[in-house]
Amino acid sequence: MDFSTNFKICGSGLAAQRAKMDVVSSNLANAGTTKTEEGGPYRRKMVVLKAEPVRERFDRTLKDALAEVKVDQVTEDPTPMRSVYDPAHPDADEKGFVLMPNVNAIQEMADMINVGRNYEAVVTAFDAVKSMALKTLEIGK
Repeated sequence: MDFSTNFKICGSGLAAQRAKMDVVSSNLANAGTTKTEEGGPYRRKMVVLKAEPVRERFDRTLKDALAEVKVDQVTEDPTPMRSVYDPAHPDADEKGFVLMPNVNAIQEMADMINVGRNYEAVVTAFDAVKSMALKTLEIGK
């Protein structure tokens, strides 16, 4: 297996974690949005990842041993919206309740920490592959 395959796998992991961070940031930014273009409150988004096989010569030897990470889809969280009593809010119904987004800031912050750690792990793997490639080049001197 050549080093470019390793770099490709690490790159796909970095791209996937970036997509997850973008969605977490969007969720936090819209945690108080009660009216969207669709008409209701903002609905929390979630990233679904999938493993995609790496198609290289190495794949013939160890089938399904290598996989890249790809964003399969971004879905909406089906949990119900929160109903908050706030009769002064412009989006309140006749009883004074406002439907608030189903975004939990604590959960989003935990997800953000998790994404950050995953990103760091992929960067560490990338650095290890880079170091191995440089050492390999030094052998030929």
